[in-house]
Amino acid sequence: MVERTGAIIKAQGVGIMKVKITVNGEKKVFEIEPSEKLADTLRRYGYTEVKIGCRSGNCGSCTVLLNGKPIRSCLKFTAQAEGAYIETVKALNKDGLHPLQKAFIEAGAVQCGFCTPGMLLTAKALLDAKEKPTKDEVKEALKGNLCRCTGYKQQIDAIMKVVNGR
Repeated sequence: MVERTGAIIKAQGVGIMKVKITVNGEKKVFEIEPSEKLADTLRRYGYTEVKIGCRSGNCGSCTVLLNGKPIRSCLKFTAQAEGAYIETVKALNKDGLHPLQKAFIEAGAVQCGFCTPGMLLTAKALLDAKEKPTKDEVKEALKGNLCRCTGYKQQIDAIMKVVNGR
């Protein structure tokens, strides 16, 4: 028998799993259902900065960095992240605002804020991988992040400000 509880499907007879994941530098052990998605686990354990929008990987609001690469946490089973290093947007401001956060604020790229964590993490991954990406490369990187408040100009301008300030 299968019981549907919110976004998590629980199958009777299937046990709870323990998964070890490092989140924002802290080693954690999460108790999960085998079918649980990473976004749900993170939110259940208090990482509410991980947003859930579409649950199909199309909006990018659930983006986290898994071992430095942006992923859609609504698509990833938590068990697949065993032993991984996860960064949420809160990892960016451990020592004050990250340059990307400052640039987003100054450029007016933060409006409702729902897409902001995914945009920031996607931009961080791009800048970690490439020191001086072009404007077209920034646009390409942001393709999977939907924003309904802006025309993306502010976000692109903010990222390019950081790129040009390096």
